[in-house]
Amino acid sequence: MFSKRMILVALVIVLIAVNIILLTVTGQHSQAPSGLGRGALVVVSPFQKLFTAFFDSVKDTWNHYFYLVSKAEENQQLKKALAQSMQQLNRCSETELANDRLRHLLGYEKEVSRPMIAAQVVGRDPSAWSKTIIVDKGTRDSVRQGAPVVIPEGIVGVVVEASTRNAKVLLLTDPNSAVDALVQQTRARGIIKGGGGDYCIFDYVLRKHEISVGDMVVSSGLDGVFPKGFRVGRISEIVRQNAGIFQKVSVTPYVDFDILEEVFIISEPADEGPPGEL
Repeated sequence: MFSKRMILVALVIVLIAVNIILLTVTGQHSQAPSGLGRGALVVVSPFQKLFTAFFDSVKDTWNHYFYLVSKAEENQQLKKALAQSMQQLNRCSETELANDRLRHLLGYEKEVSRPMIAAQVVGRDPSAWSKTIIVDKGTRDSVRQGAPVVIPEGIVGVVVEASTRNAKVLLLTDPNSAVDALVQQTRARGIIKGGGGDYCIFDYVLRKHEISVGDMVVSSGLDGVFPKGFRVGRISEIVRQNAGIFQKVSVTPYVDFDILEEVFIISEPADEGPPGEL
């Protein structure tokens, strides 16, 4: 038994063969077909139209497929070009921002009479209990242990270790840091210590001194590390306890340590005064 599918395929083949024979016969004679030829032509003509439409549809589908493939390849190329352009734009944006920061630093360097070494932050201590950064300058660049580190906004910290090519900087907010400081408005003195977070503690400020939230705190120059007058931060909280001779004072640093990228290392001991803060 033949399946319906096989019978349909055989019928299609027969009709195609008949159509080819008729086309061949009519092509050899210029006059119109007669007799059996006309009858066969009447029978085959509908199928010929059907097959012509079918093959045209297949041709259109095939051409459309290749068109879609071509467009897909073109789309991939455009996406790749767009990604490259975006990457180039990002690099240009980063370069522009870096240039702005460097111009800011260079302008600040001209205000400071002491020699300073520009350095880039290349690493951070990931631990929660230590606040340090690594910079890309070391002893071969005349960086020494104990050198103060600053930026135009204020004090960053102090160099605690120095190798040939790198140095570790203890940040102002580290609990182990200490800067002798004073309130610019009232001249009240104390010691700035890191609070471990994003603030500092201003210890040993006598209760008799009048200070206010918002007052600027600067380095006093009496610790032998930081020159006098470098900005530290602003007083953010004051607690005057009932007992004791000192006030409890918190200070918010001017430096945003989370976005720190470039710093200045002061390379020589202080002789002269600081930038015009006083």
